[in-house]
Amino acid sequence: MNTLTVANRNIALDQDGYLASLDDWNPEVASALASAEGLELTPDHWQIIDLLRSFYAQYQLSPATRPLIKYVAQQLGAEKGNSLHLNRLFNGTPAKLAAKLAGLPKPTNCI
Repeated sequence: MNTLTVANRNIALDQDGYLASLDDWNPEVASALASAEGLELTPDHWQIIDLLRSFYAQYQLSPATRPLIKYVAQQLGAEKGNSLHLNRLFNGTPAKLAAKLAGLPKPTNCI
């Protein structure tokens, strides 16, 4: 199992780099995960991450790309809830990478 060190704390990751325990998530962990992916989180990233965490709290699952786009569009409008915007923010893999940064499990139907 891989680990991520944040604030002198070792955090367990699964083989795909997702948190082994959802309880280990906090904004500093999200920033460290993003850094490992070559991303610096902007307010636009945080908006999607917060939205994903709310989605997970309500439905207990990480959405695949199409449901993610639809949910973002419903919550934030069409200019943010579209594949072009989300792909730009999350390096072409919005469902997988956004879920990872939000501390959520890998979406089940993502390769």
